Amino acid sequence: MDNAGWHAHRRDADSVSFACNLSRPRTCPCSPDASKQADARYPPARGPDGRYQPVEQVFPLEENFVGGFRPVAPSPGPPPVPEKDDMGIPHSLRPQGKRIPSGYSYQTQSPVRDNEGRQPSAASVASYSTSQLAQMSAVERSQNLKVARMNPPLQFMCGPLLRYDTVDKEGVWNGAALIVTADAGSTYDPHPMLSYHWDPERPVLFKKTHSGGNPKSFDLGPHPADPMAALYSNNFSQTNGSPNPSTATEKREVPGQEIWVYAGNGGTFTFWRFIIQIPLSRHEMKIRYTVNNGQELEFFVPGRGQTMRLAAYSCNGFSAGVNADDFRSPGFASGYDPVWCDLLAKHAEQPYHALVGGGDQLYCDGLTREPELQEWVNHPNPEQKKTFALTQEILSAIDRFYFNHYCSIFRSGAFSRANSSMYVFTSSLTNVGRLLTPVYVFQTITTWSVFLSDTVLGNADTSQIDGFGSYPDDLQKAPIFRTIGSRGYFFFLLFQCFINDELDGIADSPGAHASKSLVIGAQGPYVPFPSHSFLSYLGPTSWMLMLDCRAERKLDQVCSPDEYRRVFQRLHDLPSITEHLIIQLGIPIAYPRMVFLETMLGSKLNPLVHLGRAGSMGLKGFVNKFNADAELLDDLVSHASEYLREIVLTSFRMITGRQNIISDISVEQSERNWFIEQLQLFAQHRRLRVTFLSGDVHCCSVGVLKTLTTKKARDVPASVDHRYMINIVTSAIVNTPPPGGVLKMVSTLATKTHRTMHYAETDETMMPIFDKEPDGGAAKSKYIMGRRNWCSIALDLSSGDMIFDIRVEKQKGYGETAGYIARAPAPRWTPQTNAS
Repeated sequence: MDNAGWHAHRRDADSVSFACNLSRPRTCPCSPDASKQADARYPPARGPDGRYQPVEQVFPLEENFVGGFRPVAPSPGPPPVPEKDDMGIPHSLRPQGKRIPSGYSYQTQSPVRDNEGRQPSAASVASYSTSQLAQMSAVERSQNLKVARMNPPLQFMCGPLLRYDTVDKEGVWNGAALIVTADAGSTYDPHPMLSYHWDPERPVLFKKTHSGGNPKSFDLGPHPADPMAALYSNNFSQTNGSPNPSTATEKREVPGQEIWVYAGNGGTFTFWRFIIQIPLSRHEMKIRYTVNNGQELEFFVPGRGQTMRLAAYSCNGFSAGVNADDFRSPGFASGYDPVWCDLLAKHAEQPYHALVGGGDQLYCDGLTREPELQEWVNHPNPEQKKTFALTQEILSAIDRFYFNHYCSIFRSGAFSRANSSMYVFTSSLTNVGRLLTPVYVFQTITTWSVFLSDTVLGNADTSQIDGFGSYPDDLQKAPIFRTIGSRGYFFFLLFQCFINDELDGIADSPGAHASKSLVIGAQGPYVPFPSHSFLSYLGPTSWMLMLDCRAERKLDQVCSPDEYRRVFQRLHDLPSITEHLIIQLGIPIAYPRMVFLETMLGSKLNPLVHLGRAGSMGLKGFVNKFNADAELLDDLVSHASEYLREIVLTSFRMITGRQNIISDISVEQSERNWFIEQLQLFAQHRRLRVTFLSGDVHCCSVGVLKTLTTKKARDVPASVDHRYMINIVTSAIVNTPPPGGVLKMVSTLATKTHRTMHYAETDETMMPIFDKEPDGGAAKSKYIMGRRNWCSIALDLSSGDMIFDIRVEKQKGYGETAGYIARAPAPRWTPQTNAS
């Protein structure tokens, strides 16, 4: 949900400041004064070379920042209390700007390489006292504090990013890593090489270390390249593994594959993809990896018979007009990090195998501030905007923005740490529409990486243009508008799915594509790509579907009949023992209905639109920049669930699998309702539990679909109800909650009876999961929680239930969370139990 009008009108641009860390762009795109002052005081001007200076520009990373740096406290308060003299740690050796927590032992790293050329982990370094260090020669101290350097050298723009694909029938885990390098500062002869190793015989043992206090930056542990790592890492080290590899240790090397090159004003930059395959063992394993023998990072894979532990999130950024400093407490570099730090702290206790992103993985509103687009953005006539010429200069500016913005966000702060240590599942639902819209991401976790939904199992919803695909046809086909969506989807595939269709092709038959989980749909009506959905393995009885709801979207359709047909064919090929199917959707499918509000907002007589167009009453931000329609509409539709828009499809027949189950969709039914009915039939036939995982709406809740209860029919227990499907809504991990009035309205609607699917013997309701506030106070609503949050997902082995633990921030800006549990019960019905 993103509307500058909600926040920007509240504060003068001059009164708002945004503290950006060193890795963020020179001008932070999330800052309201950056946009307003740039527009009003600094009109676009060309430099000596005749080119515009971009609003957002990134430069190569210093090597010690690769993989996510250790956050540094900005010292917002008084100086820390000095350490006692008898601690024995010289001030010159202490981390700058940070107090060393009491009780920490002092360790320094042993020489970076052992006899086999392997870099020891933080847990394996030798211990030295201060006096021992003082007695060493300069050469010896240098050797003991030395950090790994890549050889041949590479200059990183972004990465390593991790993406989880699936586990094949032979029990081989499939994933990939991506790096983006600056050609001018890198050596490619030989090509970049990713080396990884693991010990299949050594089980992973974890030691709980998170104390439950505020997850300050030191709780994350240091970056692996930090020579001061051991000063504050003993509470973060894990007991699994050993510095000495056993004879069973397996090692592999894979060369990088060049999949695309970006050529911009700053030079050329190469995208390198590394395909990773790991035969699963009987227990979960830690995988250590390096690029060109540089820093050693790590991630975790499950055991062969184990179901993955997942972490899910959405809305990884701030809407225009939101001051990020309002969302950080002392000890955090920015408002982006606190809740991410909580997720990483939980990951340190018991690592997640994948990270699932569900909507708004990054916010691209800043594109409208690029100088080359100003004439189009500020054109007063919406009709003339539709025919505005797309010049090469504008096209280059669009690509430049996406490249710089992805690099900036994906390498910054705690999110960067997650991207290089957890594998991510990814599905394509790029929102080119927020200006730019969301894409689902499923990433799985490596030591600190995220490799799930857009690497883990998700549809990466990159905010591009809110609701791209759902605008009128003439606007969707406008040259600039269409290009923004098309290039946004291209960069989504590249950065989040590690796919280049021109190189990889669009065949999804077994062995035909680099991504084994890919399901290719029909050609998009407004983007020059087909839809890219993903069906990935989570465990012997669990799978995740990441449905692409962006590429084929039109005003009267979310997904095409062809996409549904191909997806259901894949679903019918799932193993017969499958009990859980999690479907990742960018927006909720079961949520309080607000059709009456959508009707009012969409009306030509809507008084708010007229006031917004006139700029009256502070409502200028209420209308969008493209056709002056209600900007709030798409966001509120998201709150009511995009599928609840009562999209009417023409009748068509669809074969949903080997059983040739055929369904007709009448023109009176919505696509959303039809999709739910098909899933009910599929769940009943296959005896599996369907659960939806969504984000986008900046609050958390649990929607419920179940068999309708009437006076004549008794309530059906959830475990034997094939219609029982919960919709976990987790949003946002970074962004601000909706205004209190919206939350109150949605909460009120949650208690109402929704009869939309009573014709299909299906009731819609919400789960009263919030019995109290995270800080222990009385609950404002049992159904909706308007605080930042994320979700931990794991299978309960004793019951077979899938457990969803929604982690909600206790205090704004402090990151520490409290949990609320929802269960998706294991399926316990038989074909005779539900004959309807």
